[in-house]
Amino acid sequence: MRRDTVPWDPGRRRVIIVGGGIAGLATGCYAQMSGLQSHIFEKHVLPGGCCTAWARDGYLFDYCIEYLNGTLAGNEANQLWRELGALDGKTTRTFEVFNRVEDHTGRAVNFYTDPDRLERHLLELSPVDAPHIRAFCRYLRRFAKVNINPLLKPKALMSPREKLQLLRKVLPALGLFWRTAATQMDTFTERLRDPLLRRAFPNILLQDHEVFPLLPYLFTLAEADIGNIGFPQGGSLGMARSIEERYTSLGGNISYRARVVRILVENDRAVGVELKDGSRHFADHVVSACDGHITLDRLLEGRYASQVTQRLYREVADKPGMVYRGVVSAFVGLSCDVAPDAPHSTTHLLSPEDARRLPSTAQDSIVVQLRSRYADDFAPAGKSVIHCTYLSDYDYWKKLRTTDRRAYWARKREVADFVRDFLDRRHPGVGEHIEVTDVATPVTTERYTGNHRGAILGWMSWAEPDDLLERLINKERLGLPGLRGFTMAGQWAGGGALIKVAASGRFAAQYLCEELGVPFRAWDSQAGEPWHPKKLGHLPQLDNRTA
Repeated sequence: MRRDTVPWDPGRRRVIIVGGGIAGLATGCYAQMSGLQSHIFEKHVLPGGCCTAWARDGYLFDYCIEYLNGTLAGNEANQLWRELGALDGKTTRTFEVFNRVEDHTGRAVNFYTDPDRLERHLLELSPVDAPHIRAFCRYLRRFAKVNINPLLKPKALMSPREKLQLLRKVLPALGLFWRTAATQMDTFTERLRDPLLRRAFPNILLQDHEVFPLLPYLFTLAEADIGNIGFPQGGSLGMARSIEERYTSLGGNISYRARVVRILVENDRAVGVELKDGSRHFADHVVSACDGHITLDRLLEGRYASQVTQRLYREVADKPGMVYRGVVSAFVGLSCDVAPDAPHSTTHLLSPEDARRLPSTAQDSIVVQLRSRYADDFAPAGKSVIHCTYLSDYDYWKKLRTTDRRAYWARKREVADFVRDFLDRRHPGVGEHIEVTDVATPVTTERYTGNHRGAILGWMSWAEPDDLLERLINKERLGLPGLRGFTMAGQWAGGGALIKVAASGRFAAQYLCEELGVPFRAWDSQAGEPWHPKKLGHLPQLDNRTA
């Protein structure tokens, strides 16, 4: 058995973190700020987990961020990113139209972030739906005045005074929250008479989230209106690299190509980890910031669980609509750009013929994003990148790849062929300028990140998992009964939005500081160097096979 080779300082408490995604990096940053010493073990060659990118022939295929909450100063989401250095030296791009939804006839809805402009546009499209349009935009104006993002401390650690302060902020908006959370989006759309509006509203957030009420749609549009939602320079991997830089500047250590295969437990206390190479590393506390199923079933060998984790991972996970669907992504590198007035993001509602051609489409729609409009360094000069995504069935792709690898590749080629043809029809002449197409399926996501069923966002929000996650965070303190020295973090423990993932790392650090008897500390990053593409570092190409 190999000896622990981590260069620990014998005078400081030690923390091992499994997984170098955003949650693992955040946990490490806060552990270091609090005077602990930490080491992250990450199986991949890059930080960020799903918040990543890869290269193809000079193009950068940015995988994760479509819009980021917390880009405006003066709220807890932004404070979280400032502490983690996520936006250090970066500009943020915003858009007047959050998303465009277009049917197969060319009729379209632009979801402007400005409520007045949105209201005028919707009334022009469907005057007969005026009462419902005006009510939606009236709610939108009210949400723009709400500034509630409780992301800095779990309720279990709040003092009575802090809870009272939060209550005072929530009470004035309680009626607004209750009414919009109690009205499902499909209930709202049933009242609309215009068939396009009925299909368009559920796709405001790019794809139909199926179980969402009105509240998250209104909240997101309102945050975009005030500038608290945007796209950061450097994109997904740029954010991961910035947080990694913050972590290492605080003295943290990270090992890549270091797959953890087991969490070591002695006398019902987590004491370290064992890697695939057989080496063992020991610490005073272990945080698992990787997939929840892998954590419980493999790393802990099924020995520890709670009522909450039993329900989440043994019952709820198998119910329809409880875990986000997988996503098929098709990246396209173009030797030109499309028309300057083309919208940066469009959800296309497919015709029956197109829907039949697209392998395993779950909603008969496809999102087309002109990613070069998001950041300047995603393509070489004079060229551009388009990212096409659609919701799909994980089981379909998993069975293909497991039983017939050639058929799996053939379906990926069908996706690439469809995208080429579809883009050429929407932007005539573009097809001949396509230089590279790269297709990733839910199984691709599972292979590289370990995410259960390739679900990028994990548990479905505004559904049964929400209450269970609340209990896991505030009742069970992100731990497991009977196992000391252990904490969970990440989307499977704290929720799937990127800001929630980062917050789960802060919560995990606060809980482990409490257990280890050290004061929790946090402060803003002071790094002032402007962002530049070289900060992305070496970019792998992942697979050699392209579509």
